[in-house]
Amino acid sequence: MQRIVNMIVKKSLPGISRTLWFALILATLAAMPVWADSLESLRASGAIGESYNGYVVAREPGAREEAEEINAKRRAIYQQKATAQGVDIDQVAKVYAEEIIRTVPPGTWIQTNGQWKKK
Repeated sequence: MQRIVNMIVKKSLPGISRTLWFALILATLAAMPVWADSLESLRASGAIGESYNGYVVAREPGAREEAEEINAKRRAIYQQKATAQGVDIDQVAKVYAEEIIRTVPPGTWIQTNGQWKKK
């Protein structure tokens, strides 16, 4: 994972620290307040959880549509970054996932290898 972060940072933002790179990721995610409120509500209720692949997973059937919308928006961001940096979208998604999981509030459901646990 560290190698991927370094590769992305070196290719796209030479001379800028990894900390600043993560700050840019967070700023990008925070720039979408309309769905961010919905995302926070869904996380807090346990209807959705975060996965280590950079996408949300519906934990309840009623949250599938919202999860798909959130993931479509994330996929667009990841694709834009991947294209600009000349890397695979999955690499970008994993970098975002690491930061998302690090910063979500305690009590958020996290899925690893198909298993759910609370942060």
